[in-house]
Amino acid sequence: MLDMYLKTPKTIQRLRSGPSGQYMDGFASLLKEQGYPYTTATKYLRSASHFGWFLRHRKGAVSSINDETLAAFRRHLTRCRCPLRHGGKAIHHTQYGAKLFVKYLRDIGIIRRQSANSAQDTELPVIVAFRKWLQTHRGAAEATLKQYCRSAALLLDHLGSDTSRYDAKNVRDFFQQQASQISRSSTEKLSTSLRAFLRYLSIHGDCETGLDRAIPTVACWRLASLPRCLTATEVQRVLDSCDGDSPRGIRNRAIILLLARLGLRAGDVAGLRLSDIDWQNGTVLVVGKARCEVSLPLPQEIGDAILKYLECRPRVETDRLFVTTIAPFRPFQRGDSVSSVVKGVMRRAGVESPRKGAHILRHTAATEMLRQGCSLYQIGAVLRHRTIDTTAYYAKVDVALLKQVAQPWPEVIQ
Repeated sequence: MLDMYLKTPKTIQRLRSGPSGQYMDGFASLLKEQGYPYTTATKYLRSASHFGWFLRHRKGAVSSINDETLAAFRRHLTRCRCPLRHGGKAIHHTQYGAKLFVKYLRDIGIIRRQSANSAQDTELPVIVAFRKWLQTHRGAAEATLKQYCRSAALLLDHLGSDTSRYDAKNVRDFFQQQASQISRSSTEKLSTSLRAFLRYLSIHGDCETGLDRAIPTVACWRLASLPRCLTATEVQRVLDSCDGDSPRGIRNRAIILLLARLGLRAGDVAGLRLSDIDWQNGTVLVVGKARCEVSLPLPQEIGDAILKYLECRPRVETDRLFVTTIAPFRPFQRGDSVSSVVKGVMRRAGVESPRKGAHILRHTAATEMLRQGCSLYQIGAVLRHRTIDTTAYYAKVDVALLKQVAQPWPEVIQ
């Protein structure tokens, strides 16, 4: 497989005869399968060979490669004088190529997989059980799990692991101490997380009943401001900035339409699967928060944009609708990827807004539906709000109408 990227027999023979030689053809096949372009794949193959010689110089075995080996190779590159050395600007490619090569060796079983050095490896049993409970009974997303478990671990670290000794005073004191050091939005998240954890402990008899009520309510007047949204002209500018000829531009246009016309969340778009689209009935199945499923109509404009995207979509073994346009081609894993797409498109379109993520397009969709005469109940159904109170946030959008119905301030009679 090396001859797909390297044409000189001498170079091919040198790479095959080196310390990494027996794995080079398989690594080249992987790069081809994942869609890496010729120039990038060639750099990574040379990096794998370089890494093999570095390992031999250290008298290390391939099976003993670990994260420290990669860190040592990274340090070596800054002062490298090897015959295979690259220019300073290529250090990043050399380092990443070696990392990708090590991952390939792990995937084929040459290197034993290491346990991920993450917070989950050192979590207390009560945190592990809490995480599992949130997944099973609440359908919590990964970001929610991290937030809730981080807050629970912080509480245990400050008040101790014996939760049966917790009382309202020490819980409230802990919360107020933390709230004095963080922003209001972070305080809201901490409040919600701690209440959920304390309710979980109470259900299982591990703490005093009703202890969650010891967490003070954070003042947040959610309906005090107008929703931030884009105008119809700005939305069109955003759509026009998507290059209709490139695969990335075609994909981005489909994403923007789903957000701006159907009001989907970024996570909803990232989670869309090919099987979720019912072309015969013209609907799309959306799996939202808490695994709530709802079937929404698929407008012609959005359907045409998705069909055009499918014609140039990279061929990858995944049923996720949206994937990256740069190798290795992978499906969008989180809503952050969708928000990054929106930020980039808005920046190219020259659209300025206090919020530049995907959520502003959700607000835009709701606002436009209200201006078209849809009721709050209809808007809430499309946006999948659990209560009408959430949808009421958009009732103040039509400022011109509010001015017509507003009553004058009563005159004071002297």
